Amino acid sequence: MKTKFFTLLVIVFSVFSFAQANATPEGLAIKKSVSYFVNSIKSKKIDQAVNCIYPKFFTVMPKDQMTQLLNMTYNNPFMKIEVQNMKFGNIEKPELISGEYFSIANYYLTLKGSVGSMDENMKKKIGEMLTSKYGKANVKYNASEGSYLINAPMKICAISKDKKSWKIVFAEKENKSQLTKILPKKILDKI
Repeated sequence: MKTKFFTLLVIVFSVFSFAQANATPEGLAIKKSVSYFVNSIKSKKIDQAVNCIYPKFFTVMPKDQMTQLLNMTYNNPFMKIEVQNMKFGNIEKPELISGEYFSIANYYLTLKGSVGSMDENMKKKIGEMLTSKYGKANVKYNASEGSYLINAPMKICAISKDKKSWKIVFAEKENKSQLTKILPKKILDKI
């Protein structure tokens, strides 16, 4: 019995140690930048969130248009979206390409979208749109609250010149055509 307990303890310690060793300074810096971006959106500081975006992205989408898009999404009076939780998935080791470091990072947001002020037809259309984007298993409707609970898998590309200060670009397949103008092919191939 003591041997089994000791073996289990060693296994748990090893897994914990590996997880800590896997937390590189670059990975931690990327998490910090992404968390800052998400927390800016959560606290409705959209201009602050826009400043987290890779400046070259504004050559394909003007900064004021990006600000407007985020405002329409997160400050919409018809569908209030609240960020409830955030978890990180895989963060790739940064690759140096043409003087900049690039890393693909996955994270997961739990969002609550309140649609109580909409008519039934609009609620259904919103539900269909959310299901189309995130998948049926990731979208739940709560009729008593008039809200959708969304588990949103997200992918970004973090970019840095010094591996300390990171800017982000949404690295979703539907944005790939825009990203061809600003990201190296080697990184685009991972999206």
